[in-house]
Amino acid sequence: MSTTKTGRNAESLVAEKLKNQGHKIIELNWRTRWCEIDIVSKYKDIIYFTEVKFRSSDIWGDGLSYITKTKLKQINFAADFWISNKNWLGDCVLQVASVSAIDEITFVEL
Repeated sequence: MSTTKTGRNAESLVAEKLKNQGHKIIELNWRTRWCEIDIVSKYKDIIYFTEVKFRSSDIWGDGLSYITKTKLKQINFAADFWISNKNWLGDCVLQVASVSAIDEITFVEL
């Protein structure tokens, strides 16, 4: 399975879990020339920006281990860009969803 297909499958799993938790999915793979956000959802008038990280093995760490300072800056930039583009004035949360090879999902707010 290609990396892109594997990543899309992980994003679909996370989106489904968010829906089951009561989130409304607003955007999947929102992209611009400068940035991207895996999932944008809304829950109780709060926008959630979710970065999805899939790892087939935890030998080198789970998906959360791959959130570097650079990646965190990219996530913040993308969220700020989306907020500006959509004129969102409410609250928002940045989070990472780590997906394992056995489809276990762990959410961590940043």
